[in-house]
Amino acid sequence: MKIALNGWLSGFIGVMIFAGSLPATRAAIGGFDPLFLTCARATIAALLGGALLMVLRQKRPALTDIPALAITALGVVVGFPLLTALAVQHISSARSMVFLGLLPMSTAIFAVLRGGERPRPVFWLFSLAGSAIIAGYALGGTAGNMMAGDVLMIAAIILCGLGYAEGAKLSRRLGGWQVISWALLVAVPVMLPAAIYTAPATFSGIAMPAWLGLAWVSVFSMLIGFIFWYHGLAKGGIAAVGQLQLIQPFMGFALAALLLHESISWAMLAVAGATIMCVFGAKRYAS
Repeated sequence: MKIALNGWLSGFIGVMIFAGSLPATRAAIGGFDPLFLTCARATIAALLGGALLMVLRQKRPALTDIPALAITALGVVVGFPLLTALAVQHISSARSMVFLGLLPMSTAIFAVLRGGERPRPVFWLFSLAGSAIIAGYALGGTAGNMMAGDVLMIAAIILCGLGYAEGAKLSRRLGGWQVISWALLVAVPVMLPAAIYTAPATFSGIAMPAWLGLAWVSVFSMLIGFIFWYHGLAKGGIAAVGQLQLIQPFMGFALAALLLHESISWAMLAVAGATIMCVFGAKRYAS
């Protein structure tokens, strides 16, 4: 019981950190190209993660772990950051955060396919209910450039769910922060040259919000948040703790309104409130 509670607490801290990711990404693309932003954040986080691994003398993963680390990197180091950066060029960060409520369903599906978990049938009912609420909201009123942003967010959610489940499975053996650090190092041979190639011709004139956004997604979203998140998934269960992602949009709304002065509609708040109720139902039947 204590281990599971510790897992939920760690997962909640991770979600709090991740809630700032999309507003920070929205701020960062005001000064940086989405491809450069994706590569730069991964490279910075890889340097920090590599330093931690070296200073704390962590054992290298086995060769058999490399494919799983590559899948993790594909989902959370490359796929989700790049697709969300492209998405928020078309839609507000507030609208993009509504889609994050679909992450628990994506994570749970990959937990079953890749992690061997078997949640109780009622768990799926609550997960489907929460996802359906958000999907219904997203489909309503979609037109023009918003459609492109919505499609990009759905693709990002699928890849992120895969990365979460694969990384959480590895973290049971390697440790949470070790997994994301090794995944970043697996990706850095590609991300570092790409960051150099896509770098702006000059960094002068880039506003402070863009720099702060880059700093947040590089240090917190790409590394520190995963330390708590993978620890929580490993201790409390991938499918169970993954439901905390349904709360993330609600946290993100406050940040989008406070930091970016984006408009938050009553519909967004209603959707967030309804999905939060699904979290508690899913938690009860997760194992």
